[in-house]
Amino acid sequence: MTSPSTEPASRTFASDNRSGIHPEILAAIAAANEGHATGYGDDAWTARLTEVMRRHFGEQAETFPVFNGSGANVVSLQAMADRWSAVVCAESAHINMDEGGAPEKVAGLKLITAPVPDGKLTPELVDRLAWGIGDQQHAQPKIVSITQSTEMGTVYTAAEIAAIAAAAHERDLYLHVDGARLANAAASLGAPLREFTTDAGVDVLSFGGTKNGLMLGEAVVVLNPDAVRGVLYLRKGAMQLASKMRFLSAQLIALLEGDLWLRNATHSNAMARRLADAVRDLPGVRITQPVEANAIFAIIPKDVAERVRKRYPFYTWDAGAGEVRWVCSFDTTEDDVAAFAATLADELTA
Repeated sequence: MTSPSTEPASRTFASDNRSGIHPEILAAIAAANEGHATGYGDDAWTARLTEVMRRHFGEQAETFPVFNGSGANVVSLQAMADRWSAVVCAESAHINMDEGGAPEKVAGLKLITAPVPDGKLTPELVDRLAWGIGDQQHAQPKIVSITQSTEMGTVYTAAEIAAIAAAAHERDLYLHVDGARLANAAASLGAPLREFTTDAGVDVLSFGGTKNGLMLGEAVVVLNPDAVRGVLYLRKGAMQLASKMRFLSAQLIALLEGDLWLRNATHSNAMARRLADAVRDLPGVRITQPVEANAIFAIIPKDVAERVRKRYPFYTWDAGAGEVRWVCSFDTTEDDVAAFAATLADELTA
């Protein structure tokens, strides 16, 4: 994935990380800024967040706010692993491609990967990749990690996740979900969060907020307490323990206590479908993945991509194939979509 060019004044379709902070989140930060509060998570906001998360994921759920998604993933994986453990994941997984090697360098975990064109692991792939258990010369598979929604913009159904969980648990492996865009998956499926996490057999979840309207902040959500050890200490050791944690927790409460998480995700998904519908029949455009969340993957001529991104930055996903990625955000508007589609149409016929 190559970087987009310098961003102009217009909206971008490079990433939902580029969007601003939702006004309701800003209001929550301002409200939490009144007075003093105990640090490092022993505050009323973090206690409240635990209650809110349990409404979504069940009474057994334990929540540990962290600064960012990479931190959430590293802490989650470390908490389930031994020093000699390995993680089974898709080749395109964020933990493999986009975290600077942190799961391997910081957590010390071998990643065992397979190419998956749609971003999805299957029970059959788990069976093929999770080998060498008991062999002292082989890194020991202990965790299966999947991403929901995937790096390719596709979404696992609850049944698909349950089948992967069953395959993992049969081999005494745990199932981790990188949920950077979990809300987008829920909006796509029309399902409550626990239906394809807790109820499907997920052990630990990295819950994402930054891509869905937060300023910063994610959370490690432990769904199976028997799967983890030492989360408190690992979070601190990974430099993910916030001294003023109330500001992380307040944002997540504002996102999840009502329906803001779903409103934002539903909107960004809808804008992605709208964009896909606007460009899919243009000559020279081929959409390569089902548009199931808030990302569109397409192949367009390289020269056209270079001209369009001068106004609307976006990533080249696969330079060899000419595949690009466009991502919509909670603040993407219908006018943004129409203007981008018109620019692309103009450049395709230039």
